[in-house]
Amino acid sequence: MEIDGTPLSFLTQEDYNYLFPNIINPNNNKKRTRQDDEQHNEELPQQYPQKKSNNNNIKEIIASLILLEQEEEEEQKNQLFDREQHKNMFNSNFNNQTQTMNNYMEQLQNHYSQIDQFHHTSTKKARLNAVATASSIVSNSLQPGSTNQTGLETGSVQPHQRRLWVKDRSKDWWENCNRSNFPEKEFRQCFRMSKSTFNMICNELDSSITKKNTTLRDAIPVRQRVAVCIYRLATGEPLRLVSKKFGLGISTCHKLVLEVCSAIKTVLMEKYLCWPDEETMKKTKEDFEGIFGIPNVGGAMYTTHIPIIAPKVNVAMYYNKKHTERNQKTSYSITVQGVVNSKGVFTDVCIGWPGSMGDNRVLEKSALYERAKRGNLKNIWIVGNSGYPLMDWVLVPYKHKNLTWTQHGFNERIEEIEKIGKDAFGRLKGRWGCLQKRTEIKLQDLPIVLGACCVLHNICEIMNEEIDDEWRFEVFDDEMVVEDDVCSLDCLHDRDQIAHYLLHHGRAGTGFL
Repeated sequence: MEIDGTPLSFLTQEDYNYLFPNIINPNNNKKRTRQDDEQHNEELPQQYPQKKSNNNNIKEIIASLILLEQEEEEEQKNQLFDREQHKNMFNSNFNNQTQTMNNYMEQLQNHYSQIDQFHHTSTKKARLNAVATASSIVSNSLQPGSTNQTGLETGSVQPHQRRLWVKDRSKDWWENCNRSNFPEKEFRQCFRMSKSTFNMICNELDSSITKKNTTLRDAIPVRQRVAVCIYRLATGEPLRLVSKKFGLGISTCHKLVLEVCSAIKTVLMEKYLCWPDEETMKKTKEDFEGIFGIPNVGGAMYTTHIPIIAPKVNVAMYYNKKHTERNQKTSYSITVQGVVNSKGVFTDVCIGWPGSMGDNRVLEKSALYERAKRGNLKNIWIVGNSGYPLMDWVLVPYKHKNLTWTQHGFNERIEEIEKIGKDAFGRLKGRWGCLQKRTEIKLQDLPIVLGACCVLHNICEIMNEEIDDEWRFEVFDDEMVVEDDVCSLDCLHDRDQIAHYLLHHGRAGTGFL
């Protein structure tokens, strides 16, 4: 081989054969191809059994799938057959029951039709007999000088008035109490007041609770109406027992209690429970100052709780934590805030706020607080306990520790004035036993009943009605001590001046010594 006529002397013949086999010796390629074919033919017999086994496995899998599909179709056919059988059985039973019910209803209708026909026939016969009897009576009455079966002349017979049927109940207990010679002591035991006070209340309420007789029934007398209400408030007995003693229905007694309480609140409250005028307030200040030495005291304020049944709404608002801890059972209550004069007569009340509220919050919701905001309580102190804040018109004891002698003496006088309000509530609950336990009265009606109790308490106090020892009731302190919030420095200065005044004039308490 040459390049530009120059032979490549570094390549041998073997190198040429290796690099260019097809050009130098084309027959070698054919031999190699033939050898490859022979080698391939030798490998074929070895691979053929493996492919054959794979085909057999695929056939077995396909056969299994076909069998499974046939079994599933067979199972579905069986289920459809069972469902059809159940459906046919259910329809058959339903049709049989329907037919039986229709037959029964047809027989029942026939039975009632026969009964209606019988009653119609009987009524028609009775009506014909009544007409015949009335005709004979009328014909006899037209004859002169004829008399009826009772022997009276027919012209004097009065027409019979229709009356509403009323259950006959015994009224012996009330009729006995209503006698003029009934013992005064027993009367006070039942109604917590004397006969003269009871008669006065009846006269005051006569025009507002009197009812007229009707053709159906006679009205309940005023005295009995008032007696039902006062007896229920005084004893707290269940309406079932009250109704037996007065010979009335339970619902009638409940209605009478609410009606009379509403009349007491409407008619008597403005006369016996009202804020004093200037002349009366002046007299009240003089009484407090003469007894306790503190000037310008217009009343003692106290807040008590009345137990109630758990309300249906806002239960948490009426939950009373202190009563629950003391009674070891869940308790609910509403509050009654009252201001009393030196004789324990209420001059202001705030009724009905939930028992979870503290004394200071109840005070903020009261009409007394609004009266003070309008400036109507200038130069007047309302004495309260530690549950109230110190204000321009509210005088409360010192609440911090390490008190001086002056402050101790002042606190003792304040506690004595507080006791007047607390004792007034004790007599209120002692007279009216319905306030001592959970009442059956609805929550929306309770303020009316409590207001009536306060008015009746004032009437008894004004009429100097004594309270027996067995009626006395101990009022628990429900106050929640609040921090000594002060609305102004003038309050602190005024309280300190009063404390020093009591000490220097020998009017401060000495029990701490």
